[in-house]
Amino acid sequence: MKEYRTDAIRNVALISHSSAGKTMLTEAFLHVTGATTRLGRIEDGTTVSDFEDEEIRRGISLSTSVIPVEYKDVKINFLDTPGYLDFIGEVISALRVADSAIVLVDSVSGVEVGTEITWQQCDKFKLPRFVVINKMDRENANYQKALASVQEFSSTRLIPVQLPWGEKQSFQGVIDLLTMKAYRGEGKTVVDIPAEYLKEAENARTALIEAAAEGEDALLEKYLESGELSPEEIMRGLAAVVRNGSFIPVFVSAGAAEIGILPLLDAVVGLLPSPLEIPTPVAKGKDGDVELPASDTGPLAAYVWKTTADPFVGKLTYFRVYSGTITSDTRVWNQTKGVEERLGTVAVMRGKETFPMKVIHAGDLGVVPKLAETSTGNTLCDRSTPLTLPEPEYPGALYRVAIQPKTQADSTKISPTLTRLCEEDRTLSWYMEPATAQTILQGMGDQHIDVALRRAETKFQVNLIAVEPRIPYKEAITRKSQAMYRHKKQTGGAGQFGEVHLRIEPLPDKDFEFVNDVFGGAISSSYMPAIEKGIRNTMAEGILAGYPISNVKVSVFDGKEHPVDSKPIAFEIAGREAFKLAFMDAGPVLHEPIMKVEITVPEANMGDVLGDLNTRRARVQGMNTERGHSVVTAYVPLSEMLHYTTQLRSMTGGRGFFTMEFDHYETVPSHIAQEIIARAQKEKKEE
Repeated sequence: MKEYRTDAIRNVALISHSSAGKTMLTEAFLHVTGATTRLGRIEDGTTVSDFEDEEIRRGISLSTSVIPVEYKDVKINFLDTPGYLDFIGEVISALRVADSAIVLVDSVSGVEVGTEITWQQCDKFKLPRFVVINKMDRENANYQKALASVQEFSSTRLIPVQLPWGEKQSFQGVIDLLTMKAYRGEGKTVVDIPAEYLKEAENARTALIEAAAEGEDALLEKYLESGELSPEEIMRGLAAVVRNGSFIPVFVSAGAAEIGILPLLDAVVGLLPSPLEIPTPVAKGKDGDVELPASDTGPLAAYVWKTTADPFVGKLTYFRVYSGTITSDTRVWNQTKGVEERLGTVAVMRGKETFPMKVIHAGDLGVVPKLAETSTGNTLCDRSTPLTLPEPEYPGALYRVAIQPKTQADSTKISPTLTRLCEEDRTLSWYMEPATAQTILQGMGDQHIDVALRRAETKFQVNLIAVEPRIPYKEAITRKSQAMYRHKKQTGGAGQFGEVHLRIEPLPDKDFEFVNDVFGGAISSSYMPAIEKGIRNTMAEGILAGYPISNVKVSVFDGKEHPVDSKPIAFEIAGREAFKLAFMDAGPVLHEPIMKVEITVPEANMGDVLGDLNTRRARVQGMNTERGHSVVTAYVPLSEMLHYTTQLRSMTGGRGFFTMEFDHYETVPSHIAQEIIARAQKEKKEE
């Protein structure tokens, strides 16, 4: 593959709901332009995009692959993104480095939930886009119905640039309104528009010219005077309205049948922006914001948008150069981590195939192996000119599982493996939950976690099991109490003796306070650390149901010691047992974590969602409406939210989503607390 300068590059993300045909469209692009000798098939696992074992096994894209297509001396970097909603993080990473997007819409299904969510992400990044109504050769394909579903959803005006030449089995090509010609099959055969489509094409062309005229004042004047624009002027005006986001052109195709491919590539080259034509990116420099026009002579600024572990090559780092150039065998500065990295051979990727390059120009996407410190979201630059490119916002994790090793050998590798997985995917995160001593992995859904664990197995040779996480309850008291305990042990020889009297009371603002209130030397102060240690150990283990105890003040006010037999261990035991007795007499309760949840759903699903929340012991705090969606804010116990991701999706057809963050602890209702305590005691007996 040859080198391409900035003006001959297009970075285009392919986005859609799952199974709208993104991967097969890239296959058609590659085959029609001669990059591959045959069309791959998803069923056979032979596509260029879906090369990972797990993608082949499932038959869906799980990560974004870069598919450069060379056409008319332009390199189009297509970013084939996953359509399944659990992998939205991959879509966001791709949109971060794309300059435009193509939204695929299935000709039978129309706009689906994945289309809506990825479209909203495009809006966030302010990306110009095309709509392609794909799979026009399907049984029940309906162009008008699919187009209407997009028009109804989109707040930006749509403008058809092509009409389908037939539908279903009779779909044979596209009618191009720019050239007013019909293109059969992939687009190499050009004929006159069939008579039955001519009137419809003429009407649609008028609307297209009117839209193009809005691109420039001079074009609008000419059109109002003469009622006509030349083909070059139409393209120029149309490119302007596409890039400023006032219109979205609509195309038709059948990717798997290779119909409408070349006219679509022509439109990508002619209408979508090169890195030179996008709004100038801004980075943070030493002295404030720095504008970075795409230029090989500018200061180096490259954004790392994806990292992945390859079993053969090691770690691969995907980057986009925003300014300057990156060459093989050089050193760069990772501004995010504050470390220098040595680059080996830089390359461009096509699926899993690498093409080594001497230089990656501004605006292009490249890859480099074996960087030690660099991870997704980092900025690479010159040490003398430190720059930081902004990271996109990723959605918070919604689904959590506890992770256990399959074997003893796997247990030592859990932390580094989870860290590597989370570096690759910014929507994954993990932490240790001290209250339950479990390792918690969080992601976007059950499929997301399942794929992460399979990657751990295939890429890092670590076998992990996901189990339902325990809720981090806390044990507490509701009133004052006091108790004493005498520990006495005679075993022939030196004995053990310690007697402790203590009071406990609730302490709302602190986890624990220990006070020595002994007067007159009944217990030497040297034994106090041992008493405190015994109490702290008991608090960590829990008494009621094995959960940590918090918000307790302990005061030791009396006791006895023996001149010979008293030892620290004796007072540790006496302190522990006295604390247990006092705790059980102080109205012990369980506290549970309460989450602040914000749920966004279509208005039509509002009743179902509120009804469901009532069954989850939720306290609804407020409701409001935003652009056809209802937003509910509520406080809900964490124990009721474990599988909420799946249930909300099924209630709302995948259109509902929620955010959740810890807010405070509250007392568990007694009937539920009894069940938790009984379950904990049963588990303890089984151990």
